[in-house]
Amino acid sequence: MEDILNIAQNYIMPTIDLILFAVMLYYAYKLVKGTAAINIFLGFVIIYIIWSITELVNMPILSNILGGFISVGLIALIVVFQQEIRKFLLLLGSSNITNNKNILRKFNLFFKISKEQAKMDVDEFISACEILKKNKTGALFVIEKNNSLDFVRTTGDELNCIISAPVIESIFFKNSPLHDGAVIIEGNYITGSRIVLPVSENENINSRLGLRHRAAIGITEKTDAIAVVISEENGKLSLVKNGELKQIKSIESFKSKLEEELG
Repeated sequence: MEDILNIAQNYIMPTIDLILFAVMLYYAYKLVKGTAAINIFLGFVIIYIIWSITELVNMPILSNILGGFISVGLIALIVVFQQEIRKFLLLLGSSNITNNKNILRKFNLFFKISKEQAKMDVDEFISACEILKKNKTGALFVIEKNNSLDFVRTTGDELNCIISAPVIESIFFKNSPLHDGAVIIEGNYITGSRIVLPVSENENINSRLGLRHRAAIGITEKTDAIAVVISEENGKLSLVKNGELKQIKSIESFKSKLEEELG
């Protein structure tokens, strides 16, 4: 037993520690990738690596200087990365196991959703998008998956209506009080309108894209939701997932992509 504990302490736990550190570093990099904070992040990582080397090869003067910088630098990093830290906590909260609807449905802990509500009427939704696209009516839909969108749902008006082309048309009609902002779709229900979404700060986004597209990218960077955008300028239809925007060239491909995403 003592040998097993020694092996675990000397080999297994350090390996797990290294893997967890690498995973944490990866997600931290992913969080700041494409933003102005990426250079600061990389600089701090480089300093930390140099400090680790100086500790390893016993260089006390340089090690003490860099160690002091890192200890003070952590406070500075909280100030510099306050937006990124806020995003990370927001993502963590929206990904919490208590917000995972698949788990809740599976174990029937808090609510039950009927089959009609759980499955989107894709044909009806596509029909609405075709009408908006034809009329060059700008629109933004956020389709909720596993991560809860409650943290943005409260920024607009709560709704509870079944997806239908006339309803969607009326929401995004230019003189409608509900047309400004995004619509949240949960299952086969529209559960929110006039929703204010976080705008992506990714510097690699095409500068020609407007706020509607940047908002679609922003919400899909932070959650597993997918967004559908219709451009007011040219009527082009786009699907956004994981912060990546792809233009849809045909209704057939749009339908297949939606059905694939929604299972």
